[in-house]
Amino acid sequence: MKKLLTGTLCALATCGLMNSASAEEAGFTLKGPAKIAMLYISPRNDGGWTQAFDEARQRLETDIDQKIQYVESVPETASAIKPTVERLIQRGSNIIIGTAFGYSDTFKELADKYPDVAFLNGSGTTNSDNLESFYGRTYESQYLCGMAAGAASPTGKLGFVAANPFGQVNWTVNAFAMGAQEINPDATVTVIYTGAWNDPVKERAAATALIDQGADVIGQHVDSPTPQIVAQERGVHGTGHHRDMSEFAPEATVCSSVWVWDRFLGPELKKIMAGNWTPAEHGALLSMEQGGTDVSCCGEAVSEENKAKIMAARDELLKGEKLIYAGPISDRDGNVKAAEGESLDDGQLWSMDWFVKGVVTQQ
Repeated sequence: MKKLLTGTLCALATCGLMNSASAEEAGFTLKGPAKIAMLYISPRNDGGWTQAFDEARQRLETDIDQKIQYVESVPETASAIKPTVERLIQRGSNIIIGTAFGYSDTFKELADKYPDVAFLNGSGTTNSDNLESFYGRTYESQYLCGMAAGAASPTGKLGFVAANPFGQVNWTVNAFAMGAQEINPDATVTVIYTGAWNDPVKERAAATALIDQGADVIGQHVDSPTPQIVAQERGVHGTGHHRDMSEFAPEATVCSSVWVWDRFLGPELKKIMAGNWTPAEHGALLSMEQGGTDVSCCGEAVSEENKAKIMAARDELLKGEKLIYAGPISDRDGNVKAAEGESLDDGQLWSMDWFVKGVVTQQ
């Protein structure tokens, strides 16, 4: 009897441990059928960042066979975000997708307040059991656009209009330069920061100044198509960001880094709908292989030979076979950032405050 009781207690204890482990391992599950809503930081036809999300929304509706609500022009303030999200939840939405870095803290508060609602946020920085931020490794597609810029430039003098000197902007600048130098080892990139994600007036002034200084291809990491429009007006070439900017400057734009959010969001939404969803602990930083970005390439100024090189590099990135920030890499002062056989980790990428050889900045 003692042996039987001991065995029974052990079995119960083991079962209890298994149930406890299962409970700990269980992910987030919706309480009812999925109903999705999106918050846009800008008008849905802004031509750049938000329009890329809206176009992804339309493709997603076909993919998951469901209409997705959206609210436009929600600023990055808690006083605007909270009532908008709470109104959507009251109307039945249980998956909320944001599209702004500035939504991060408020989305975390809302995720804590509404544990039965799943939250996703593009370019966000906060995460929890029911909140996942996501962004793309834009340096991969910008590397390819840099190759196109190097191929299209007769002089090797390139310009770049950037928003803010943050890691995720600096990594695009460096990758753009590295791609250009893959085609033309002597290529240089002069950068002007506007201090704003979307300010067409400042973008026009920056692009004009770069062209006046001799740049014959203008790259960009800002939200509007203005740098491409200026490039076309001035008879030079350019590479776009967010969407295919040849829509606005067909004669100038030779390549664009484009968001393909539905390639990530489609499978991720299906995981949430299936139940036991476990968000990435530190958010999802998506490669081209995982559905972050892609390119629209190439314009007539890029030769067939160079286009083939760009498309070959694209195929390697889409297969996960190519690392952009693999050593040896040094900064423009000769300091080694990654030795042969090493590569930069995500922390080093996010905090990037240095530039490769050939990049000229205001600092």
